[in-house]
Amino acid sequence: MSENHLMYINGEWVESVSKEVIETKNPATGEVLGSIPRGVTEDIEYAVKVARETFESEEWHTFAPIDRGRILYKISEELLKEKEEIALLETLDTGKPISQARKDVEAAALYFEYYAGAADKMFGETIPIQAGILNYTLREPVGVTGHIIPWNYPLQILSRSTAAAIATGNTVVAKPAEDTPLTAIKLAEIIDRTKLPKGVFNLVTGYGKEAGLALANHPDLDHITFTGSVQTGSAVMTSAAKNITPVTLELGGKSPNIVFDDCDQEDAVEWVLRSIIQNAGQTCSAGSRLIIHESIKDEFVKKLVQKIEKLTIGHGVDDSDIGPILNENQYNRIEQFMEIARNENANFLVGGERATDKRLENGFFFKPTVLDNLQADSYVAQEEIFGPVVCVFTFKDEEEAIRLANGTEYGLVTGIWTKDGARSHRVASKVRAGQIFINNYGAGGGVQMPFGGFKKSGFGREKGIEALRNYTALKNIALKY
Repeated sequence: MSENHLMYINGEWVESVSKEVIETKNPATGEVLGSIPRGVTEDIEYAVKVARETFESEEWHTFAPIDRGRILYKISEELLKEKEEIALLETLDTGKPISQARKDVEAAALYFEYYAGAADKMFGETIPIQAGILNYTLREPVGVTGHIIPWNYPLQILSRSTAAAIATGNTVVAKPAEDTPLTAIKLAEIIDRTKLPKGVFNLVTGYGKEAGLALANHPDLDHITFTGSVQTGSAVMTSAAKNITPVTLELGGKSPNIVFDDCDQEDAVEWVLRSIIQNAGQTCSAGSRLIIHESIKDEFVKKLVQKIEKLTIGHGVDDSDIGPILNENQYNRIEQFMEIARNENANFLVGGERATDKRLENGFFFKPTVLDNLQADSYVAQEEIFGPVVCVFTFKDEEEAIRLANGTEYGLVTGIWTKDGARSHRVASKVRAGQIFINNYGAGGGVQMPFGGFKKSGFGREKGIEALRNYTALKNIALKY
């Protein structure tokens, strides 16, 4: 499958000004999948210039919202038509199980379908002022939008922001992660086959520290969307602040599942497991903390460990339960956390080490891990590990459960498990998280549900109608008659 890929700018496939390339590898085998251009500042400059000229062109200004919607719907259809090929690309590039990659493609298609329906439904309002004054509002596109995409869900996350941006009439410059660019390039190929005007969607590949930084620093962007780590998100926001460019940040998480003693244990155990092993735990919304009532802790954790011990670890194309960690840097980061956990006297109930099967020797496979006996304020309990590792804590009453749930600098997702309806709403009202699930975790991805965080998990919302606010500016007009 090794192939030399190109970037997509102004409706054309181009090399980087640098003429250099970056290899992309299969994390399960170390095999080189292909190469991408090493985009640099000059490539970003060109892409933004094209996007600006396109945004201000008469062709795009007069392009009917309903026609934007029809094109987005066509992209959705093409994604589903080529689902198997695209899912295979995603699996080879990220390492995730093929069944998860298929769901990613379906979700990407749903973003385009969902926002296709919204393209001609961005309504303004009339506001009563006084006799003789007609006052009304318009929602207009912000302009040129920059999209810096992470490596864990490359197709999904690119699709969710790109579809919303184009639906509302903006132009796009996207920079996929250098580790997982292949499905972003495939999406560009699909877009290229539509009637979307040249220059509306532009894709620049390259390193985050080069092309990504140049995009974040660019003075002619009207909005930046970033998904990734807190550290990088802070750097993006600092760069954007110099140009007074608004940003939407979807950052890390240390998300808890709060399990009460009256829950449906079998259901809760299954979902706690799923929430931490999806994409080998390399998920910002992973359920990485288990906060459980002390009376059922031993029984519940025993069931969880038993399920973990039955999981298969292997290549994504074999549809194992857990695939590899993306690369050596990410794997070493998890190992460092395990060493700190040992120094913090954690009890390793299962896992905590590399999977050493001979067929896995060329990849970075880590066994799913359950840690007990950690202090709630310890480093491992507080920081995002980004691997298949869950930390267990117990509580005596509802107040303590809420205090533990809110006891980190993150606030992205929370799961609440109880049959007591009043308690579930009471706890949900007091937990500081952007998305809360009661007796489920994830709701099937839910492209319609606003997603984002409190505290260091970021600000602004992706998904749903709410995300369209990121890409529109409100204009008030008052007419005297």
